[in-house]
Order: sequence, then C-alpha cells, then structure tokens
Amino acid sequence: MKLIYIFFICLLLIYTAAFAGEADVIEVEVRRIGGDTYKFDVTVRHADEGWVHFANKWEVTAPDGTVLGTRILAHPHVEEQPFTRSLSGVKIPENLAEVSVRAHDLVHEYGGKTVEVKVPGK
Repeated sequence: MKLIYIFFICLLLIYTAAFAGEADVIEVEVRRIGGDTYKFDVTVRHADEGWVHFANKWEVTAPDGTVLGTRILAHPHVEEQPFTRSLSGVKIPENLAEVSVRAHDLVHEYGGKTVEVKVPGK
C-alpha cells in the first residue's frame, strides 16, 4: 500500500511540474556596443514553481540554429514575472540581419514563444 501511495505522490509532482507551461520570450531590445558586438535585454514569462520547474536560460540564435549567446538564469523567479535580464558581448556575424531569441525551462526545455529581431545597423 505504501508503494502505491508513493507512486501517486510522484505522479502528482510530475503533473504539477508540467503545469507551469513553457517559457516565452515576450520582448527583446538589442543595442550595438561596438563592431559586431551587441547587448540584448530580454523579457521572459514563465510560471516558475521553484527549483524543480523554472526558466533557466535564454539564447540568441542565428537563422540556421547556431547559438550566438546564452544567458543562464541561475534561480527561479517565482515572485518576479515577467522578468528582464541582459547579456552583453554577443558577437553577430556581419552577414546576419536578423536573429531569434528563445527561452528554456527545466521541464519543457524549448517550445515557448520565440522572438525574431532585426540586428541594428544591418
């Protein structure tokens, strides 16, 4: 009987962790800081539920999927939604006029709303 109880508790925890949904990028600002180097200010929305299920990073990607920069989010933002974090020093090749920004969470990984942005000065 105890094993059945533990099984149902585990199912409940898995279901609860999945309930928060995917991490969405809702706004992106890009500024050139010199040459081919840029700063990104990215706003993410995710129903963080604590250390088991939270948005743990966002990435700047080229159209072919190459990751150009990653901002690690080291802790849950349960009481701060949506939240904005910055990443400087992102090098964007001269031939790219547009990039995408996607968010990642610990349960769903990728899959939420992605935002495509024009690269300033290109």
